[in-house]
Amino acid sequence: MPFPSDSKPDSQVEALIEKERTRQTTGLQLIASENFTSPAVMRATGSVLTNKYSEGYPGKRYYGGNAVVDEIEAIAIDRVKQLFGADHANVQPHSGASANMAVYQAMLKPGDVVLGLSLDHGGHLTHGSPVNASGIFYDFRSYKVGVNDERIDFDEVRRLAHEHRPRMIVAGTTSYPRRIEPEPFKKIADEVGAYMMFDIAHLAGLVAGGAHPNPVPFADVVTFTTHKTLRGPRGGCILSTKQHAQAIDKAVFPGQQGGPLEHAVAAKAVAFLEALQPEFREYAHQIVKNAAALAEALAMRGFRLVSGGTDTHMMVVDLRPFDAELTGKEAQAVLDTAGITLNKNTVPNDPRSPFVTSGVRIGTPSVTTQGMREGEMSTIADFIVTTLKGRNDPAIIAEVRAKVAALCAAFPAYR
Repeated sequence: MPFPSDSKPDSQVEALIEKERTRQTTGLQLIASENFTSPAVMRATGSVLTNKYSEGYPGKRYYGGNAVVDEIEAIAIDRVKQLFGADHANVQPHSGASANMAVYQAMLKPGDVVLGLSLDHGGHLTHGSPVNASGIFYDFRSYKVGVNDERIDFDEVRRLAHEHRPRMIVAGTTSYPRRIEPEPFKKIADEVGAYMMFDIAHLAGLVAGGAHPNPVPFADVVTFTTHKTLRGPRGGCILSTKQHAQAIDKAVFPGQQGGPLEHAVAAKAVAFLEALQPEFREYAHQIVKNAAALAEALAMRGFRLVSGGTDTHMMVVDLRPFDAELTGKEAQAVLDTAGITLNKNTVPNDPRSPFVTSGVRIGTPSVTTQGMREGEMSTIADFIVTTLKGRNDPAIIAEVRAKVAALCAAFPAYR
């Protein structure tokens, strides 16, 4: 039966979408794992490609009618290989988490020892958290950041690698604000005969734009999400050497997933092309400049920065020197009311639970997409301080909310 001729949009859902659009565009989006995608990316995501089932890979599908889809996916593969200098790419993973699990399935056996960064020191759930499938099916051992400098201690990584003889070493983090050199991880992996996997979910856009070292020449496999600093649609991607290409493709399909989301694959192709443009390099470097400026401004206003600062798109802020009673949970809630969106985050050796925390994580990809620069970062720091100091005064919060809206109006996400 065809769609009714008088078919109308779902007013209830449409109203909520508009409400969310207003929230995003009138407030400061400071979550490090979020960004604004381009209208071109959104058009591809909302295209008729969502109608097509395409289990398999270009030229090797299980359904008919995939000639066009094959071209699109091949374009996405070629572009991302060019972008990162990779031998092989799989653009089908639905997320970074599914990309990571596919790599583990391809290269490990259940129970194999893996070395990854501890979740409470900046690692990701899929780097061995006991509540995640990675920690359930594989024997993860965790390295941590140093007690004094709160940075990855490669001497400690080497000691643990020689002690536990892991089958794989995982580099990459979700809340580690410092540059991560891939070469030391590769050297340690080679010493113990381990595979090296680098999860650049947070760093992909910085790597693509030359603002962070590229791990592809060093790692056996590199995984990432396409929706953070890379500014694409929600999804994942796996890059690998030719040696592991077949095993990884089999692990993604049929090992982990069925039909790929070809509308998302098309949107990834659009995002990869955007990231190949010269202006994307400028964008990636500005993200880092903005993060450094915001971190410095917050430090000057009484906050402690984990590791003393940032080299990337994010910072982890210890709230205790600013206000010993203030928790990350409370800070997140009150800042949200003022139109400033970020997330609570543990700090290394945090005495509070992950549901309360002593810190927050702040990122600059979204505000940089809006065109903000270092000067605006100082203003944002003032907004944060004013809100937290006046968190029990609705009038102060309302005043900040109005100023936030005015700043966002001056730097619209979508013109």
